[in-house]
Amino acid sequence: MGPHPVLILGGTTESRAIAEALAARADCAPLLSLAGRTQSPRPQPTPTRIGGFGGAEGLARFLAENRIRLLIVATHPFAARISAHAATAAAEIGLPAIQLTRPAWQAQPGDRWQEVDMVVQAVEALGSARKRVFLAIGRQEAAAFEAAPQHAYLIRSVDPVDPPLTLPRVETLLATGPFDEAEEEALLRVHGIDVVVAKNSGGAATYGKIAAARRLGLPVILVRRPPLPALRQASSIAEVLAFADHVLGPA
Repeated sequence: MGPHPVLILGGTTESRAIAEALAARADCAPLLSLAGRTQSPRPQPTPTRIGGFGGAEGLARFLAENRIRLLIVATHPFAARISAHAATAAAEIGLPAIQLTRPAWQAQPGDRWQEVDMVVQAVEALGSARKRVFLAIGRQEAAAFEAAPQHAYLIRSVDPVDPPLTLPRVETLLATGPFDEAEEEALLRVHGIDVVVAKNSGGAATYGKIAAARRLGLPVILVRRPPLPALRQASSIAEVLAFADHVLGPA
């Protein structure tokens, strides 16, 4: 019997680390799947596919046809649709599956958070008075802020917002993390930011803006995470690899 095929739904630093660890096993053949939202993704340590599967039904078919032994979901915490499709597909064919969900950020003394459930609520939370807004939610949902054109926006994303926003005052900063607290504090000061809008993605790579806002006494409008799907949950890479040992047998 050949190496065990494992599908990793990725796009995060954690998914890359998991793929690298499994690739080191002689009995494992990991395949990393990226959604394709980033125009030029980093080279990965394992064979990689890019693009969707055609919903839960298409994913279930892919898993069955490729005789996948284990499904690992290590996507962004806000990739709710992908996670839901994974849970449905795994349940349909009875496949072992696990999701790595990095712990969410927790408010610390001095944080001025206003938490909302959706990006459209973050737009409303900005209010009517003009502000300089640091928009750190990525490019996928930036268009929602066209409903509040009175503000000046600094948008940071890996790729340009496409189509470009029809806002009178918007500046785009193309950058890839990690971003440390000192860099983020300098960015907020230089641009005269009044409020930060972000998603609670968790992890250390993008926490710098949260810590910098706390240090400067700036309010943060923070979008809460969507509900978790019906998948076995792990909070660390070690837990995922231990589950892989359980399903596939020790390396």
